[in-house]
Amino acid sequence: MKIDLTDTTASKINKALVKGRRAIGTPAVGMVLTLVIVTDEENAYDALRAANDASREHPSRTLVVIKRVSRSPRDRTKSRLDAEVRVGADAGTGETVVLRLYGEVSDHAQSVVLPLLLPDAPVVVWWSVDAPRDPAGDPLGALGQRRVTDSYAAEKPVHELRSRAESYEPGDTDLAWARITPWRSMLAAALDQIDCEVVSVEVAGEESNPSVELLAMWLADRLHVHVRRAVSAGPGLTQVRLETTGGPITLHRSDGAMATLALPGQPDRAVALKRRETSELLAEELRRLDPDDTYASALRFGVDRLGGIPSATQRADVSARGPESLPVRQKAPESSAESAAPAKASEPALPASPAGDADTGRPTPAQMPPVKKADSP
Repeated sequence: MKIDLTDTTASKINKALVKGRRAIGTPAVGMVLTLVIVTDEENAYDALRAANDASREHPSRTLVVIKRVSRSPRDRTKSRLDAEVRVGADAGTGETVVLRLYGEVSDHAQSVVLPLLLPDAPVVVWWSVDAPRDPAGDPLGALGQRRVTDSYAAEKPVHELRSRAESYEPGDTDLAWARITPWRSMLAAALDQIDCEVVSVEVAGEESNPSVELLAMWLADRLHVHVRRAVSAGPGLTQVRLETTGGPITLHRSDGAMATLALPGQPDRAVALKRRETSELLAEELRRLDPDDTYASALRFGVDRLGGIPSATQRADVSARGPESLPVRQKAPESSAESAAPAKASEPALPASPAGDADTGRPTPAQMPPVKKADSP
């Protein structure tokens, strides 16, 4: 069931929700949380579909906030709120309200969302695109106990990870982190099977994929070893190789579905490592609403501390940040030819002491007898 409301208010939207629940015969509210989705018109359909699929596991009231851009200066001064209320089969297992904000009200979306939150229920805010630099400091983000972003949707994912590390607050998380959960579980289980010590690690994956960077930072933070970042053709993460005292451990995935796990002294085995949909990632993040300390520790490790040849995106990012971000190299020592060069004419040479070098007591080169060359055989 759908109810369209034009130029409406939050009070009228609440009445439409009650009316819709009574019309389909479910007046009771059986939802466990409020999910606020902040997106644009282009990505609203995909974000709403992912939320509806995730609602099968987490029945929720979904509030979709779409800020519409006004084209003329006169329209920007006018405020208007249009809403589309969905209940029943059109809203998954919960209920959905699509909010379209025009004019000045788009700068105060929190005042529209606040009256529509479920009472005594946790709030999760998800930015499918264009996440703010500081999610916890955003007016909408301040309403939620959990704030979900997706650095994969950013134009510069590596720069986005740096911003997330600088502004991190307990409750922040990223769908790029959820994408590597199966990889982290598989690698942890592999290390439990053999008694060894990890010496170094190499993580390979496609360029501009923040999940590859996060997995590398997690391994470096947990294992306290050098982790090298390598670029491959993808899709996504392709390989993790751990050099250990007992031999290499390799987890390789080339097709985005099945992977091969190789352990020292054991036959290779095929493991399922499928790339998951956004709805599965969102459902995973909604299972826990407490702060993720492991994610925070890996994020704060820093992308710049990873080894390996920088990708094209990282080189462009370094160029934008300036040459001061590059490591300072030590000056190369002078060559033997330069060190043996005679002094400049403007600098008079000191006269040789007849008694030799005053510091060492050894004769100076001028006092030493000439060396005779031996006859060639």
